[in-house]
Amino acid sequence: MAVGFVHTDFGLPPPSHSPALLFTVAKRYEPLAWIRGADRFSSNAAVFLQDASGRHPLIPGLAASADPTVSFDGKSVLFAGKRKAQDSWQIWEVAWNGDLPVGEPRRVTSCANDCVRPFYLPGDRVVYAKKTGGRFVVEAADLAEGNTVQLTYGPGNFLPTDVLRDGRILFEATYPLGANGTPELYTVYSDGSGVESYRCDHGKARYSGKQVVSGDIVFTSGSGLGRFTSARAQEVHISAPAGEYAGDIAETSSGDWLLAWRPDARSYFQVKRWKPGDGSLSSVTAEQNANILQPTLVVERTLPKRHPSGLHDWPNANLLCLNAYTSKYRVAAGSIHSVRLYARDSTGAAKLLGTAPVERDGSFFVHVPTEQPLQVELLDGSGKTLQRQAGWFWMRRGEQRACVGCHAGPETAPENAVPMILLMSTTPADMTGHSAPGGH
Repeated sequence: MAVGFVHTDFGLPPPSHSPALLFTVAKRYEPLAWIRGADRFSSNAAVFLQDASGRHPLIPGLAASADPTVSFDGKSVLFAGKRKAQDSWQIWEVAWNGDLPVGEPRRVTSCANDCVRPFYLPGDRVVYAKKTGGRFVVEAADLAEGNTVQLTYGPGNFLPTDVLRDGRILFEATYPLGANGTPELYTVYSDGSGVESYRCDHGKARYSGKQVVSGDIVFTSGSGLGRFTSARAQEVHISAPAGEYAGDIAETSSGDWLLAWRPDARSYFQVKRWKPGDGSLSSVTAEQNANILQPTLVVERTLPKRHPSGLHDWPNANLLCLNAYTSKYRVAAGSIHSVRLYARDSTGAAKLLGTAPVERDGSFFVHVPTEQPLQVELLDGSGKTLQRQAGWFWMRRGEQRACVGCHAGPETAPENAVPMILLMSTTPADMTGHSAPGGH
């Protein structure tokens, strides 16, 4: 049975016409524990439902539950849960009749270790974080067929935070990607291709991002709130009331935000309602001796675009860089002579895969191995390093990817020109250790 909590109702139950509210209650909450592959919640975590009739556990029969998320049609709920306290976290689903869960929950995953942080994808699929080898990777699964595909392949830990309306998966990992650093927000397509940072103005810790109705991404930035908008290449600070925020906001039909907030690090998080721009917060629900987190409204949502995979049945992948000089870093014109590609060996050390030429316009075209960490290094004519990628990226089997530049920023548009490397040859330089480059 779920562990009980001493409840202090600082707010009023929602009116009968309001949608039900789900949230996670936990004595301990460590939002960045995933960075080291650990639990974010204490073992007594439980998802609760609050509606016009009051408040009660979503699934009373489980030893623990967390990470609630609602299907796009509002007719089912996914969550991470444990039947017994000694069990690994698994992903569960329960049907919803518009007011309450219906029937017994069904287990969606059968992970050898923990599976947490689930979200629905279009086409009867789900995405979640799966612990393997002591770290979290992002995995997608087909609910009907049971097929799974791993989406992240770098070192370190990865945790999904939302599914965007354009079909991409928003996830958090450290920056530089896969290296020891601060948490940052990234995106990847639902087949594991096209991984990139959402913005390149890396700095403060950014995590627990959610997309709001406007299309902006709202997230925890340090202890406050920040947002990404389509009009800006940098984070925009949100002027919210003082305190600490846990992210994972929910937006009401009236445009108010439901937020997990606490006045300081010594206090517990509680759910507050805030109208952006106002100077104060109003109480929704709180606990005397526990955190209340992850507010989730049981409502119908916009169905994201379904991403058509462009992967081919090839053993490797092709990477085309249009202009390595297009970068957030200053590289002197005409200085780039070649590019090196690295992978990681069994000890985690960088392993050189090969070197390829870079044309005068900064373009290069390489054939690379897949489903493993990769790293790029730019060299001058004497073989000295001009710039080396600090973190890692990956490419999926059969992926063909064109990059505008090297760490150019996802908002950067390419020039309308044919890269010189393709005028020289349409066969990529082989960086896989094999003589035949395969599909191109």
